[in-house]
Amino acid sequence: MTGVRDIEMNYLGWALFALVGYSIFTPLASLAIRSAPSSVVAVVANGILLFAAVAVSLYEGDQFLTYLTGRTGIYMVAAGVFLAVGILAYYRALAAGPVSVVTPIFGMFLVGSSLLSILFLNESFTLQKGAGIVLAVVAVYLTATG
Repeated sequence: MTGVRDIEMNYLGWALFALVGYSIFTPLASLAIRSAPSSVVAVVANGILLFAAVAVSLYEGDQFLTYLTGRTGIYMVAAGVFLAVGILAYYRALAAGPVSVVTPIFGMFLVGSSLLSILFLNESFTLQKGAGIVLAVVAVYLTATG
């Protein structure tokens, strides 16, 4: 049986893995955008994401059709729409500005997501989380304007 500590380490490990992936992705995308339109870079990079996600889902035996109805389907489609808007805008911003400014501003989605999860998903708000959010805003301001 998996203990609470094992689950915590599992999601922390995945979060760190995501951090590394996104950290490397952004400079590579910026290099690609120097010689290709941002929409083309988005298609290729996200096409690979789509292929990988389908491969993982098929490997794990996920049944796509069972999740496409009801609220879950609505949430997935809405998430996809907002992801598309955010990612396409991010690629455009990378095409127009320096990574060192665009990425911290884009990274403020972490603050936005935290606030929305506190407001609408009943996640706890603590003084420590509040201080972290404030410090994140300050850090982005200093990074983007420095």
